[in-house]
Amino acid sequence: MRELLATASGTRTWAAVGELVRPRRGLAWRALLVLLAGTAAGLVTAPVLGRIVDLVGAGSSDLTWPVVVLVLVAIVQGVSTAFGTSLVARLGEGMLADLRERFVERALHLPLERVEKAGAGDLTSRVTRDVQVIGDAVRNALPVMARSALTIGLTVVGIAVLDWRFLIPVVLALPIHVHTVRWYGGRAVRLYAAQRVAVGVQQQQLLDSIGGAATVRTFGLASSHVSRVRSRSQEAVDLALRGIRLLTRFYGRLNLAEFIGLAGVLVTGFLLVGNGSASVGTATAAALYFHGLFNPINAALALADDVQAATASLSRLVGVTDEPMPVLEGRVRPVDTTIKLAGVGYSYVDGHPVLRDVDLELGAGERVALVGASGAGKTTLAKLIAGVHEPTSGSISLGGVDLGSAVRSVALITQEVHVFAGPLADDLRLARPDATDDDVLAALERVGAAGWVSALPSGLDTVVGEGGHRLTVAQAQQLALARLVLADPPVAILDEATADAGSAGARELEAAAARALDGRTGLLVAHRLTQAVTADRVVVMEAGRVVESGTHEELLAAGGRYAVLWSAWSGTRS
Repeated sequence: MRELLATASGTRTWAAVGELVRPRRGLAWRALLVLLAGTAAGLVTAPVLGRIVDLVGAGSSDLTWPVVVLVLVAIVQGVSTAFGTSLVARLGEGMLADLRERFVERALHLPLERVEKAGAGDLTSRVTRDVQVIGDAVRNALPVMARSALTIGLTVVGIAVLDWRFLIPVVLALPIHVHTVRWYGGRAVRLYAAQRVAVGVQQQQLLDSIGGAATVRTFGLASSHVSRVRSRSQEAVDLALRGIRLLTRFYGRLNLAEFIGLAGVLVTGFLLVGNGSASVGTATAAALYFHGLFNPINAALALADDVQAATASLSRLVGVTDEPMPVLEGRVRPVDTTIKLAGVGYSYVDGHPVLRDVDLELGAGERVALVGASGAGKTTLAKLIAGVHEPTSGSISLGGVDLGSAVRSVALITQEVHVFAGPLADDLRLARPDATDDDVLAALERVGAAGWVSALPSGLDTVVGEGGHRLTVAQAQQLALARLVLADPPVAILDEATADAGSAGARELEAAAARALDGRTGLLVAHRLTQAVTADRVVVMEAGRVVESGTHEELLAAGGRYAVLWSAWSGTRS
């Protein structure tokens, strides 16, 4: 059962928006004042046109000044709107940049156990789709919403200045607009939130099916996985179609409000002109004012769809940014790199233990190979020692200090190595940013990678990763081992780090791994038992328990579980 990452409440989401605006108050006020000036200038158009109607009706041909005023209004409004829109865009992009940085910072510090429980799809959908939705809203919706809000407010003031009685039709249309927004908003937030979750689940299923394609084919599970992908995709599509139907009904209600309001203004104008309370020009100006409300009201309410979607996405990002950062203060530095496990048990699901009463000690500087059949609990034990998971029962200490309270001193390398896009030297310096070229070359030499690196088109400056030079599986693993050498942690765990390299590549990686572990306490989750031969000690696991411990020769002589594994392994090799 997936435990999705947190989603912030509406109150907390808007409070986070306030926190993002606060450092940019000056820019926000400048944007507001410039847009206000442009909107106010634009509202002069309706009464000037009304004046032209009155002049023409009176038989006057002196239209020079009204036309000059209209030209000036157009210039002022255009310049102010363009400048104000650019200021709003700068404000929004700055806020979005801060939000992205906060999100990435928190996401990188999330406990790996928490990320595993949520699934990679939940996190990736937030950092991709949700950020895209918010970015589109900032670039498109935010400037339009700001202009629309000012236009609506000042237009209502303009109508009241002409004649307060023209506000009556506005008041008649207002309840429909308010009801429409409340009706739509309450449904849209829940719908879009559910849609984001469905997309995250869909992405997780795709990642599981594609990432495990080899296993799926081996066990004939293709039809089952296709069915799951189809089910997750259909759920996402159904929610999207519900959103479209909701939006269609939303527009229908807006059109009804427009009809009632404009009809009311025309009727009011007819009555006021008929009894001499207003001129034809004033009635024309009022009708133009109200008609001028169509675009900003429709734009604001139509963009409410984008705002609701962005709000749902924003809540998901804020939920992650509010995750507590790991507490580094007060951590104790271990006196050495001795690792002790006492009565350790662990369960991914309550009532189904994966590890049971594990007692194990790794001496400082000792290299231990952890072996056992698939499902014995080797990887889970390695993750517990690395601090990825916390034991359900028992305790783990490093240098006499509880692992959770110790200064982080353990590095974990798995067979899933990511090559970051960019120059190879930059990829390696992720482990130690202040490393010189000589340091980087020394690390590569230590893991046997200097030869193929020097043969690259641009050496250390060769672009690797996505869109760059493609590395082999063995080269990527050597890159990970070189990072380990540069980071220089006192304790290192290699979780089947040579498993996917093939026979020849695995032999090279085994030698590279041995050199990378020199001078540090090492735990090797051994896929190939040749690693166990060179280890200081071999620990054998079965059904979540440690069943044997000793050197390769001692365990062979004992004739126990390890001897059986070695016999099967050496028979396969021969």
